[in-house]
Formats: sequence, C-alpha cells, structure tokens
Amino acid sequence: MIQCSIQVGWRLRVFFTENIFAPDNPVLRDALADTGPRKALVVLEDSLAQALPGLDQQIENYFSVHAEKVRLVHPPLFACGGERAKNSDTLANEIHSQIHRHHIDRHSYLIAVGGGALLDVAGFAAATAHRGVRHVRIPTTTLSQADSGVGVKNGLNAFGQKNFIGTFAPPFAVINDYNFLAPLAPGDKRAGYVEAVKIACIRDTKFFDEIERDAAKLAAFEPDAMKRLIRRCAELHLDHIVTGGDPFETGSARPLDFGHWSAHKLEQLSNFNISHGEAVAIGIALDVIYSREMGLLHPAAAARVLNLLEKLGFKLFADELLNADNANLPTLLSGLEEFREHLGGELSITLLSEIGRGVEIHEMNPRAIAAAVAELRARAGK
Repeated sequence: MIQCSIQVGWRLRVFFTENIFAPDNPVLRDALADTGPRKALVVLEDSLAQALPGLDQQIENYFSVHAEKVRLVHPPLFACGGERAKNSDTLANEIHSQIHRHHIDRHSYLIAVGGGALLDVAGFAAATAHRGVRHVRIPTTTLSQADSGVGVKNGLNAFGQKNFIGTFAPPFAVINDYNFLAPLAPGDKRAGYVEAVKIACIRDTKFFDEIERDAAKLAAFEPDAMKRLIRRCAELHLDHIVTGGDPFETGSARPLDFGHWSAHKLEQLSNFNISHGEAVAIGIALDVIYSREMGLLHPAAAARVLNLLEKLGFKLFADELLNADNANLPTLLSGLEEFREHLGGELSITLLSEIGRGVEIHEMNPRAIAAAVAELRARAGK
C-alpha cells in the first residue's frame, strides 16, 4: 500500500462595495487581476436586468474601461433565477456550452450576477468545466449576500431533492454590492434575515441581541441596519466554514442547516412556491418549539426567537405542514431521512440549548414534531 495525505489550501475573499460596475470602482478589477489580460464571461439574472435597465450595458462598459486587465468575451448572458434555474440541468448545460464556445479556461473567469439559485448553477458549471474554472459571485439578494453566496457549495435539484447534484468549490471571490438590494420586493429583502437569525441562534448571542434591537428598522428595510446584518451574518458563516473543522461536510453534522431539514421538504411540498427564506423561518420555528418541548431550551428563549421572526415579518405556518402520505403519516417526516441521506451516516439535527449555542441530536420524536406543527398552526390562527 502507498498512503499519503493531501492538503489543499483555499483562499476565500468576500468584498463589500457599492456601484460595483461604476468605471472608477476598482474592486472587481483588483479582485480579478493577477497578470492580464484574462478572459471573463458574465452570466446575469434576467429579473435583475429588468429591474435595472441598462445594467448589461454598464457591465460591458466596465470591462471596456478595464480591458488591459480583463476582457469580456461576450455581452452578458441572461439567465433565469429562482429555483426553476436549479430544477433542471438546462441552464448549467448552456453555461458549459458558452464556456466551451468562448474558450474560457482555468485562468479565465465565470462571473455570475444574481441571486443564490443562479449562483448555485453557475458555480456548479464553473466547478465542472475543465474540472474548475475561476468563479466569481456577485450576489444580489439579502439571502445570497448574507449566506448562500459567501459559502462553498454549488448545486442543482434532482429527483425531488434539493441540491442532489453539486460540488464543494470555493469561489475565486465574492463581491457584495449593497445597491443591488434596493429594487428587491419586500419578501426578497426580508429573506436573508432568517439566515442571520439562524446563525445568531447557534453561534452568537450578541448578534441575536443586535438583530432584536434593530428588528423594527430591519422590518422597514432601513439600509444601514440591513448592511450591518449582512456583513455580520457573512462573517459568521465564513468563520464557521474556516474553523468548524468540516468545510466540505464529510461528517454527519450540518450546524449551519439549523431549521433546514423541514425547510427543504416544505419547499418541495409546495413545488417551490414557498421560498427558501420563508421555509427556513418555519423550519427554525418548528425546531425551536421542539427544542423547548424536549427540555433543551428555556421557554423564554424560545419565545424570543419566535417573536423575533414574526417582528421581522415572517409567517411561521404553511398548510403544507399538514400534508400526509398514504399511511396518513405527516409527509414532512420524510424530510428527516432525506436530510440524513444527503450526507450519509447517522441523522444529525442541530437544535438549541440556549440562544447562541446549538446542540446536535441524532433522533427526533414524531409525536413531538406533530405537537410543534399543531402549536404553529394555532399560533397562526388556522
């Protein structure tokens, strides 16, 4: 036997700026440039382009100004966003085709500008073309700027499961431009808040206190409060990836997915009409109540979390929670096995022992889950 250990070093950089495609803004140019000129292919979410007319031309102009460092090989490619982008391999195949057509290589850049779903698909295409093209993410939603866009995961949905196909591949750079948040609908602005509540619950009591303090401002989408939340949430996610000991999830624990086992199933059950942020808010509420009922979490702490989610504008119940299978068992419960199967090994669910501290458990009581669902239903007045 020949045996050796292989260690790979990754550098993950997240920049914060405004007006990223202003010609005199050097952030993107400097993030890309090593020796130039390098080639770049840009994928732009079509709904963002519609909300910001002229953005595609602004992108072309930016690269024209900085052509000595990086050359745009084609006008921005428009692509759909949202879960429909991930529900088939059509978009990933199209990006692969354009990478091939324009000779984008490992020293070139695939730049994706859009929400988390588009970044997932573009990241998957980049990671699998030539076994790894440099991928730059420019997230344009609160959810992607605070959470999904700053991580190391890429994926497509398949066989009725979230992210069944995917890769772990840290992006070459992530650049958050706060100005992209302005045209978002209220629900999309709010969606990223839930990931901040999530990580505050499991890692940072002080951050939870800050979100509580800013709840009214966040509910009103006050820009400075949103910026503070996004930056701290991104920082905590990166800290977990770097220091958590399992950045590519080779074990069974998924602490950053607190509240997600049921959220992923709710999205499926609703045919993705329930957004990820809405589903995670319900999933956190469900697991908070479960934690309380199992004697892990003090009732006052549980009440704080539930009240905060509602103050931020989230609804904590959906009719899909009541769906039953042919044996009259809650369909939601199948989400537990799907969650376990995604990593393999034993079931590992993160619950709360106190605000700021998560705890891993390896089995869940179906009766207690049903009781938590009933409490959420009653709380919603259903």
